[in-house]
Amino acid sequence: MTDQVGISGFAVYVPPYRVDLEAWCRWTNNSWDKTHAVVGNSFRMRGPAQSVYTMAATAVMRLIDQYGVDPQRVGFLGLGTESSTDNSAGAVIVKGMLDEGLEASGRAPLARNCEVPEVKHACLGGVYALKHALRYLALEREDRCAIVVSADIAEYARGSSGEPTQGAGAVAMLIERNPKLLTVHLEHIGSASSYRAVDFRKPVLRNSIRGKLNCHFQDLPVFNGKYSTTCYLDETQHALDDMSRRMGRDAPEYYRELAAIFMHRPYHRMPEQSFAMSYLFGLANDGASGLAELERHCKFAHMAVEDVVAEMRSQPNILKLVKDGNIDADAYPLSVQLLKDFRASAEFSGMVAAKMSLGSESMKDIGNMYCAALPAWMAAGFEDAYQRGSDLAGGKVLAVGYGSGDAAEAIPMTVAPTWREAASRIGFEAALEPYQDLTKTQYETLHDTGTAQGLVDPDDGFVIQSIGSSANPNFSDEGIEYYRFVR
Repeated sequence: MTDQVGISGFAVYVPPYRVDLEAWCRWTNNSWDKTHAVVGNSFRMRGPAQSVYTMAATAVMRLIDQYGVDPQRVGFLGLGTESSTDNSAGAVIVKGMLDEGLEASGRAPLARNCEVPEVKHACLGGVYALKHALRYLALEREDRCAIVVSADIAEYARGSSGEPTQGAGAVAMLIERNPKLLTVHLEHIGSASSYRAVDFRKPVLRNSIRGKLNCHFQDLPVFNGKYSTTCYLDETQHALDDMSRRMGRDAPEYYRELAAIFMHRPYHRMPEQSFAMSYLFGLANDGASGLAELERHCKFAHMAVEDVVAEMRSQPNILKLVKDGNIDADAYPLSVQLLKDFRASAEFSGMVAAKMSLGSESMKDIGNMYCAALPAWMAAGFEDAYQRGSDLAGGKVLAVGYGSGDAAEAIPMTVAPTWREAASRIGFEAALEPYQDLTKTQYETLHDTGTAQGLVDPDDGFVIQSIGSSANPNFSDEGIEYYRFVR
């Protein structure tokens, strides 16, 4: 492989329907101080005429427009999602909308010889699609580019612990040789996967059990919050270990060189907790200097470093917690305890909080977008860096993707010399406007039924025009969505 491959641009779409979490706390008698600190400020909801496919197509159309992409150069269009509603077709649905929208605006459609895979693995589907696109370009000899779009709808039952972490939206990425924003080091990507049973699932059978399968398809997950956090911490740590092994580097040494860190972000506090844990784990395997720093943190927390190191070097069977009926137990109890005191240290401020600051505030306003959460944070982060006038050229960046069920990917990247011009086109903040703050009644009705009175129709992008209902020997289109491009 002679050419570098990576990311040349981002484009974002979020629905205009916004739930202000301070208002939500008043409606539900929850603590605003805690919700604001742990989760964020607001989240978005899809509208009655929207689906994961319409949001994905809208994000890709924005990418094409913002970066002047020649549709005929696109040889790969990958969709990463866990919210698809068709068990046969995937990204080709998005391609169909784009072709009609492009032709309606007097442009050529996407190339006919274009791959259109859909990739599913919880919140990691978009990252897996990204890896597929990078490998495609690494082997493709013609002058082609690739587009990956991550799109999802995160819905939780009202009254559940996941309710404030809902969200919806899509992020499209332009993938090219000699990328203009980020070079991805394919050979050093770290991977990890383990089966975790009840971490976070969406079994189709539950729709039969609940007897609620109808036209308003609501894909509420089966999840166990404390256990899901344990799975997240464990799997991302193993992916980072694998990345360090492939790089031949000690993890803390590499972490200190990083200009920015982005991780899968189900809510504001989770990635900070995960990377801080990874940093502490790295110290346990970083020779004398790393152990000396770890001992200092342990002493501050009144803990024995020998016990902490022994736990960090153990290999707990996470799935056994389920089998033993001990799902609320911590797999690394001493490390979790140490982490609480580590948050007050200078190392946490400099190694974790500072390196995860880019775009962090903007991300508090969109909620959890599952597959799209990580690329959304990257988009927000690079726009933030551009607006700050930061000098990131040549800097090292780490992205960590995670998907329940359970798998993770640790992706090392380098910022391209031309990043500022590419970042100037992202338009993350512009994608948040305009919006409509929902009332309590609108939120509850839209959540429970898929529609609500007084909603303002989207004025840009793709929408569902109608849904087929014919089921006869001559013609059948039952349940198939028909789309319309609005501009």
